[in-house]
Amino acid sequence: MTEHAHPFVGAIRPLVDAVGATEIPLSDTEDGDIVLEWEGRPVIAVRLVDIVSLPRLVAGVEEQLGAPLAKLDRADKQRAVRLLDERGAFQLRKSIEDVGEAMGVSRITIYNYLSAQKGQPAEELSEGAR
Repeated sequence: MTEHAHPFVGAIRPLVDAVGATEIPLSDTEDGDIVLEWEGRPVIAVRLVDIVSLPRLVAGVEEQLGAPLAKLDRADKQRAVRLLDERGAFQLRKSIEDVGEAMGVSRITIYNYLSAQKGQPAEELSEGAR
């Protein structure tokens, strides 16, 4: 961002720096970036690089597997769940439901995929998530 940017950008810069985020021009936003508005108009986006974002994790797995989660076959959906789990996605609130929705499967299916890779019954995993 240039020094001649909107005054709002200068006002939020200390906060952006304090949380380890990065200012992103509106033209360069990606899934997971937060677009900030001033008087109802987008001014700048902020990328929270040090904070885990489910949309960013999902986008990374989709890029790695070469297709949106919903278009993957069963084996690749299981692989995607493993990759998301390795990256900490399921530590985030409501992530099981959100990933299931993105894949077009139920949360029980996600629990089954997780249990298969961990060798635990799905009931034990779902009880631990409540």
